[in-house]
Amino acid sequence: MILAIDVGNTNTVLGVFADEDLLVDWRISTDRYKTADEYGMLFFDLFNYNDLKADDIERIIISCVVPSVVNALEEVAIKYFGVEPLIVGPGIKTAMDIKIENPKEVGADRIVNAVAAYNLYGGPVIVVDFGTATTFCLISEQGNYLGGAIAPGIDISMDALFSYADKLPKVELEKPESVIGKNTLDSLKAGIIYGAVGQVDGVVREIKADLDQEAEVIATGGLADLVSDESEEIDRTNSLLTLQGLRMISELNS
Repeated sequence: MILAIDVGNTNTVLGVFADEDLLVDWRISTDRYKTADEYGMLFFDLFNYNDLKADDIERIIISCVVPSVVNALEEVAIKYFGVEPLIVGPGIKTAMDIKIENPKEVGADRIVNAVAAYNLYGGPVIVVDFGTATTFCLISEQGNYLGGAIAPGIDISMDALFSYADKLPKVELEKPESVIGKNTLDSLKAGIIYGAVGQVDGVVREIKADLDQEAEVIATGGLADLVSDESEEIDRTNSLLTLQGLRMISELNS
């Protein structure tokens, strides 16, 4: 079995694979201050709740954009699972050429998403990942990573709005009945959701225009479903894209 771990700035997603089948997945908060033992106990609780055994894990692969967490998870892999983990970064096989000025600048999560999207859907393909940042990644018909765009994520935009506008209340992030809000709460929901939709559709159209051909658009991340339902450019949603990419890269490097 493979344990795949994707550490984002806000959430960490874990998945256990038996061959190509995802048996179970979990989403937890990323905690920069947790020790290896605290993470280890948390992982063991999740395993026990789902009747899984740590001894069954043969490989562990980690994608992490929070450097302070990498060492703790590496220690967890060795101490609690007896496995030397594979850390996504320079030097590992991805079977994908990174065609940008400095390939080392590309976040591990973006590379993992690109590998998964190309192998699952072919190219050209655009991946929109709704995380702490909203990222756009373009993969060519030949499977080359061509670059993309990075924008503030929906949660960051909300936090900034509420921090600087004292009279605006925080709202539950959900689709409003109409884009024309009849009260402050609905107006906030409309602006946040439809603002994100407009941003995504606008950036995707510009990417397609520069590419000068059509491309399939895949959305992933925690808020993907909320935006995808209203987007004209997003073709499909795959919330497990990053975990699937981690499994593929683990197989390449096994």
